[in-house]
Amino acid sequence: MGEQLELFEASASAVGYLHQLRRALLFCFEQFQSGVLDWSVAVEAGDDIEVQREGERDLWQLKHRAPDTRITNADPDLWKSLRIWVTQWNARGDSSDTPTFFLLTTADAAQGSAAYYLRPPGSNSGRDETKALEVLDQARANSKSKTNKAAYEEWDKLDAPQRRDLLAQVQVLDAGPDIEQVRAQLIGLASIAVGHKHAEVLVERMDGWFLQRVVSQLRDRSAGAVTGLEFDEVFSERRDEFRPGNLPIDAEIADLDETGAEHGDKTFVHQLRLVGVGGNRVRHAVRDYMRAFAQRSRWSNENLLRPGELGKYERRLLEEWETRFDAMCDDLGEQAAEEEKVREAKAIYRWVEQDARFAIRPGCEEPFVTKGSYHMLADEQSVGWHPDFVARLMALLEPVGGR
Repeated sequence: MGEQLELFEASASAVGYLHQLRRALLFCFEQFQSGVLDWSVAVEAGDDIEVQREGERDLWQLKHRAPDTRITNADPDLWKSLRIWVTQWNARGDSSDTPTFFLLTTADAAQGSAAYYLRPPGSNSGRDETKALEVLDQARANSKSKTNKAAYEEWDKLDAPQRRDLLAQVQVLDAGPDIEQVRAQLIGLASIAVGHKHAEVLVERMDGWFLQRVVSQLRDRSAGAVTGLEFDEVFSERRDEFRPGNLPIDAEIADLDETGAEHGDKTFVHQLRLVGVGGNRVRHAVRDYMRAFAQRSRWSNENLLRPGELGKYERRLLEEWETRFDAMCDDLGEQAAEEEKVREAKAIYRWVEQDARFAIRPGCEEPFVTKGSYHMLADEQSVGWHPDFVARLMALLEPVGGR
């Protein structure tokens, strides 16, 4: 039972952190849509999320709770947040820096509770800082919670005017969107940029980028917060990959550099060995094959390709290869020596390596797509380099005893 409880708590903690990242990303999306660039977002800096914009600083505490959860006056979420904010407040000294403190929670604030009285100003918000202070002081006096002990001690260090000044800067946003609802909001905003068809895929790519960016920020503070200018550049680049004349190239696929021995028996590798291509070039070929295979699979799985688009692309590759291959065979004739055949076959393959750059769409010009696609065709024996590649492969790959 104890192990199950620990697993549940670990799972809830992980969801909470992912919610934190996703909510920070949503802020970036919202600011991008507004056209404002003078802002920055940092995760786990001054608070769960620290936002700076137009000379103002906002510190956010995020709490992701189970459905139907209520915020009580002695709620650890509320008092933990207050403890952090009191520390931040006292650390200001004589500084004019007066941040706004936000508690964004998926839980509900009951009418008459301290959280209810600290809702943002507005019509029917119920905000009343004086009543909030009374309720909090009463909860502090009556509660025996050991969990809140440290928070109560920090609260006690403030006199009444200081507490009022602090609460004037506190806003509780209750009944906030949970992790899936935040994702739905992200997809909604992304659809404005790329349409509903590609919105979910764009969000997944921005999710991946943002996670890596936050990891960099946490590992190295010199990396700094995500700025509006940086986000504008990254988002615009990702968005443009979904234009009708383009396709997205995934960074993790473009960076694939595995050239393991498990590919040594692939047909396209045998094709290279037939013409004496060296070891390093074979490894490069395996790399391009893997990248192209992974990227094309990703495009297909994410429904980014038009019906028949890959077939049309491969037909073009085949026709370009046929023109050169047939000319080579004609020039060699039937009496050519093996040395001549290998030399001309290497020239055909050198064309694939260095010159063959056929974009699947006008804006998608990544070389590994063309080169890797040729290796995929070579693996199917649809193309080859040696003039006699069909017969040579048949002899090489025919099972023992198949005669």
